[in-house]
Amino acid sequence: MDLEEKVSLVLRDVEEVITESELRELLSTGGGKGYLGYEPSGIFHAGWFVWAFKFKELIEAGLDMYLLAATWHAWVNDKLGGDMELIRFAADHVVEVLNALGMEGRFKLVYAEDLIHQDEYPELLLRSAKVTTLARLRRALTIMGRKADEAESDFSKLIYPLMQVTDIFMLDLDLALGGMDQRRAHVLQRETAEKLGKKKVVALHTPLIPSLKGVGRMDIGKSKDEMLAEAKMSKSRPETTIFVIDSDNEIRDKIRKAYCPPKVVEDNPVLSLAKHLIFRDMEVEFTIDRPAKFGGPLTVWKYEELEKIYREGSLHPLDLKNAVANYLIELVTPIRQKLLSSRKSVETIEEIMKSISR
Repeated sequence: MDLEEKVSLVLRDVEEVITESELRELLSTGGGKGYLGYEPSGIFHAGWFVWAFKFKELIEAGLDMYLLAATWHAWVNDKLGGDMELIRFAADHVVEVLNALGMEGRFKLVYAEDLIHQDEYPELLLRSAKVTTLARLRRALTIMGRKADEAESDFSKLIYPLMQVTDIFMLDLDLALGGMDQRRAHVLQRETAEKLGKKKVVALHTPLIPSLKGVGRMDIGKSKDEMLAEAKMSKSRPETTIFVIDSDNEIRDKIRKAYCPPKVVEDNPVLSLAKHLIFRDMEVEFTIDRPAKFGGPLTVWKYEELEKIYREGSLHPLDLKNAVANYLIELVTPIRQKLLSSRKSVETIEEIMKSISR
């Protein structure tokens, strides 16, 4: 694979890269070290496939990829009731999904405690804090789905963004992958690195899949990042999310109830699933079954074509929903079968789902 092919692969279906020139330089030297840090706080859902597919492509582009299970970060963020055993299971659950997607043995798994317990970690955390203002940290709290004022009663939440910065320093990374909701953390790392004379990571940001309920009304009292965090598909709102353990009927039911008005393209979660999970800036054979009286089966090869047809009203929302549901069922079925193959796994998943619903 030559440089242009690598760049094209890495930038496929990416919302933002900071910066492309730095990315090109990195890939021209062999790829370097990249990572994805995730908060193990629930069951893998459809929105996470966006970064999972990109994680796999980064491996294929030659990067030495690390998966950071941010267990202590999840504890700071009050996830799963602070039950570290459940948090650890949720971390391993994500690894199982990535392995089922063909990545087994192709990345390095690191747990947050592996870094935090190293002697250098506290010093790097303090040095990062020394060059960061309180206002800057408060603005960065949206990376954990929190509002700035939520740190007033729990100071540990202000440490969270600095933990992400320190994680990157500890792993000596060249590239950081995350959704657009992680942008502030990666920019904070770049700012901090410059002040401390350390390596700035290339920041690669993937799109966010909207909640199946839709984005909803914009609130002028909230920042853009707060609205972005609330609008995305989230495991904390099970009825608006497709989980990899959902049955075929549950997937169909959730998709059928999803926000998908006729001719409306903007903030349409069903179209977003098609764009970022099915097409992904590629040419794909996507067949939509329709009754003969409505034109019969329709095959679309590019997302732009699908969007145009839908915007013009030539495609009924229910036909689109059924086709997307069929794709999701095909995607998650082998993963679901693997995850639910043991009683212990089923019981622990049930505990996680109960904790999310509280």
